[in-house]
Amino acid sequence: QVQLVESGGGSVQAGGSLRLSCEVSGQTYSSYCMGWFRQAPGKEREAVAVASISTIYIGSSSTYYADSVKGRFTISRDNAKNTFDLQMNSLKPEDTSVYYCAAVPATKFPAVCGQSARFFNYWGQGTQVTVSS
Repeated sequence: QVQLVESGGGSVQAGGSLRLSCEVSGQTYSSYCMGWFRQAPGKEREAVAVASISTIYIGSSSTYYADSVKGRFTISRDNAKNTFDLQMNSLKPEDTSVYYCAAVPATKFPAVCGQSARFFNYWGQGTQVTVSS
């Protein structure tokens, strides 16, 4: 079992920044597909960013960003802290949502990672991000 715990959500004004962190614990693997998703009330859960990561090598690969966040959001991996982070800059009111960290173990690095929520089998509890205008 893999446990994911998100932190870093909160309220911010438009144009501001937040950094979300996903701590990975439990059974470890050398490679994962990891993603950040968000879900607003009445809407489907959508991928914000997805990447193939390795716990052995620094960095990530095969990174996907939703068009709506390209140039504003950046994902990163901290192997020392065992976290998968989402830096969100130039936030907009439409970014308001519950953000979820997701993971699925992979057999190689880099892996081909899906962008659908159904591709991932481990999820965090979610953290609220609210952006006011």
